[in-house]
Amino acid sequence: MDDQKFLHEVAKLVGSDLRRAEALTFAVFQELRDRITPREAEHVAAQLPKRLKMMWMSLERPDRKVRRVHELEFVGEVRRMAGLADDTEAERAVVTVFAVLQKLLGSPSGMEGEAWDVMSQLPKDLKKLWMSASQKIANEQKSKYGE
Repeated sequence: MDDQKFLHEVAKLVGSDLRRAEALTFAVFQELRDRITPREAEHVAAQLPKRLKMMWMSLERPDRKVRRVHELEFVGEVRRMAGLADDTEAERAVVTVFAVLQKLLGSPSGMEGEAWDVMSQLPKDLKKLWMSASQKIANEQKSKYGE
C-alpha cells in the first residue's frame, strides 16, 4: 500500500478530505509511536512508504522514554492534537488509523508480524482498541451499506 492509498482509505472511512485524513494520521502516528520503544518505532518506520515514514518519525528522538498512557488519555491527546470536537470523533480516528496501519503492515487482525510487536507494547486497554480496530471498521462498513 502506498502513501496515497493509505490516506485515501483513512479519508473514506472517516468521511473526510485528504488533508484532514493526513492530520488525523499524523496525530495517531505521533501518539502511537510514543507508546512503543524507539527501536520498535524504527521497525514500523522501515515498513512504511516514504511520506508515511516521514509522518511517523517526525518529532521522534532516539533517547525518548516510552510514554505509558491508557486509552482515554491516548484518545484525548489525539483529539487535542487533531483539533477534534470530542472523544467520540477522536476514538473513531484512532480506530480507523489503527485498522489501516494494520492492513499496511500485512496484519488483518492486528495480531500478526510487526502489528503484533506494536500491540504487545501497549497497555491492556489500548491493546483491546488495537485488536478490535479492524473488526470495528468492518462492522461499521456492513451497517453503513446494509450488508
